[in-house]
Amino acid sequence: MKTIFDFAAKRAELSPDALAFHQFETEVKVSFAEFNRRAEQGASVLQHSGLNTGDRLAVLCHNTSLFFELLFACGKIGAILVPLNWRQTPSELTPILIDCGARMLLHDASTVPLARALAASTGVRLTSFADYDDLLGKARPLPRRDTAWPTDRIWYLLYTSGTTGRPKAVIQTVGMALANALNVQQATQLTSADRTLNFLPLFHTAGINLHTLPLFIAGGSSTVLAKFEVEPLLDLVAADRISIFFGVPAVYQALSLNPGFAAADLSRVRHWGCGGAPLPASLLQLYLAKGVRVCNGMGMTETGPTVFLMNPERAAEKIGSVGKPQLLSEVRLIDAAGRDVADGERGEILFRGPNITPGYYNNPEATAAAITPDGWLRSGDIARRDSEGYYYIVDRIKDMFISGGENVYPAEVEGVLCDHPAVLEAAVIGVADARWGEVGHAAVLLREAQTLEAAELIAFARRQLAAYKVPKYVTVLEAFPRTAAGKVQKHLLRRRLGENG
Repeated sequence: MKTIFDFAAKRAELSPDALAFHQFETEVKVSFAEFNRRAEQGASVLQHSGLNTGDRLAVLCHNTSLFFELLFACGKIGAILVPLNWRQTPSELTPILIDCGARMLLHDASTVPLARALAASTGVRLTSFADYDDLLGKARPLPRRDTAWPTDRIWYLLYTSGTTGRPKAVIQTVGMALANALNVQQATQLTSADRTLNFLPLFHTAGINLHTLPLFIAGGSSTVLAKFEVEPLLDLVAADRISIFFGVPAVYQALSLNPGFAAADLSRVRHWGCGGAPLPASLLQLYLAKGVRVCNGMGMTETGPTVFLMNPERAAEKIGSVGKPQLLSEVRLIDAAGRDVADGERGEILFRGPNITPGYYNNPEATAAAITPDGWLRSGDIARRDSEGYYYIVDRIKDMFISGGENVYPAEVEGVLCDHPAVLEAAVIGVADARWGEVGHAAVLLREAQTLEAAELIAFARRQLAAYKVPKYVTVLEAFPRTAAGKVQKHLLRRRLGENG
C-alpha cells in the first residue's frame, strides 16, 4: 500500500457527529467533524505562516486534543511535527531544536518560560496556543489538494528518551501509524464503541499511539487529562468513561497505592494494557485479585510501537509473557553469531514489518547500526520464546553484566527483590569487582512505613537465586531517576550510587 487517505477527513465523513475528544479539565468536547474542520484551518494557518512539505514544527505542551489537531494539520500539508519534552531543560532541548531544524515552536500557557528560553537560544519563532487558536478563526481555506498521503512520508519525529545518552529522532511515517492501529486492533479488539484515557506524555510514542491514535482511526473517543492523576482516573472508571486502558508500570503502581484502589470497581474497563518496562509479578497478582488481567506488551518507539501484547485469556496463566507478535509484525530471536535460536533459548529480538521506522532523522550512522542490510531492526533486547510461541523479555543487552563468567540479567534479579514484602521497586546495575569482574548493586524503594537491612534482602535473594546473581550491595533510595514514561534511567542511577561507567 503506497498511499493512505487523510484519517481525519475520512473520520469526519464516516462519523461526523461522534465524539472524538473530551478535555477532562475544561469539559470541552470535539466531534470528528469539528476536529477535522479545525485541523483544516490549522493546516491553512501553518501554510500561511511559511510551513510547507518537509518543514518541521515543534510543539511544547501538556496533553490536549489540540496536539492531535496539530498532528493532522501537519499531515494535511506534509509538514513534520516534533513534540518536545516539557520536563527537560533549555540546555537539553536546544540541541534537539537545532538537530531537527524546526522553523516554528508552538507552546501552551504552562510552558511559556521554557519556550522563551528556547527562542532565545535558537532563534526559533514562537506562537502560543492562544494566538494559534485566534488565527484559526481567520484562516483562509487551503486550495484543493491531493488527500492521498504517501505511506512512507514522515509525519512526525519522536526523540528517544535518552536513557543511555544523546537522544535520536525516530522517524514516524503515515504507514507506521496505520500498521500500529491494526496491531492494536488485533490485540485488543478495538472498535468505535471504545473509550480510552489519554494522559501519557505526548512526546512519547505511547501518548500518541496507545491507544489514542488507533482509537481515533477506529472512530472511538478519548478523554484527555493534561497530566496523570489517580483520582480522575478512578472517577472516570466509576463513571464508565473508559473501556480500554494503557499505562506504564509506574501508573499501575501509583493506582494500587491509592487509598481508593481497594474499593474501586475496575470491571467496567474491558482491556488493561501495560508496557514501557517490566510489570512485577507481585503487582500483576494484586490486580488479578481484583479480577483485572493486565496484559503486558512490548514495543519500541522504532516499532510504532506495538509488536507484542498479551491476550487476556492467557494473562493469568503466563505471567511475565508479553504475548505473541501481532498481525503486521515479524520477529526473530538470534544469538551473537546471528543464528536463530530454539524455543527456550535466549536471543536478541529483531523486528520487521510495515510498523518499523525507516530510521533516524539526519542520522545515517545510527540508522545503519540499528537496521540490518536485509531490513531487520535490532532491538537491543534479549528474549526467549516458549513452545507455544509466547515471548518473555529477559533484559536489555546493555544492562546485562558478567559475574564470574556467568551472564546476569538485572530484570530477573529485580523481579525477585520485588517479591520481598518491604520492597516497592528495585533496580540493579553491574559494578566492577576485583574478584568476580562484576557484581550486582541493587537500589530499592521501600513500601510506606517499611524498613529493611541490606543483609536481610541479600539473604532473601540468595534463597531464590544462584549465588552469582545475588547483589553484593544494596542501597535504599527515596526515588529513582526516571524518564517521563516512567523508565528508570540506569545511567543516572549509576551516578547517584557513585559508580563509574
